[in-house]
Amino acid sequence: MGMMVCGGAMCMCSFGMAPSSLVVTPENRLLTGAPAATIMDHVPLKNILPFGMCSSLANPTVASATAAALGVLTPMPCIPVTQAPWAPGCPTVLVNGKPALNNTSKLICNWGGVIQITVPGTAGILIP
Repeated sequence: MGMMVCGGAMCMCSFGMAPSSLVVTPENRLLTGAPAATIMDHVPLKNILPFGMCSSLANPTVASATAAALGVLTPMPCIPVTQAPWAPGCPTVLVNGKPALNNTSKLICNWGGVIQITVPGTAGILIP
């Protein structure tokens, strides 16, 4: 059983160098007053903020900087590119008609990074 993810949750990308906050828009309010996240909260720079520097060679800016440095890995600023929703989510718990996001869900960045929830933002709401 996972924890429901709410506004204020913290995320980390496998190619990022710093944690980031998950931004949940206020229309999905729970009884506790915190906005609840759904699998559709995956929009880059709206819901998913940068993770400091990116070290993925699939990222074109990292690849070109690394080539310019004669093959020495050169991280560049992170700009997340997340086109697909979080998976798997919790299809049995709906928030405004969308599956709720739990702390075991993952989000894939187009540059190969796996984004996961490190702090769910709530401590008392368990969902399957």
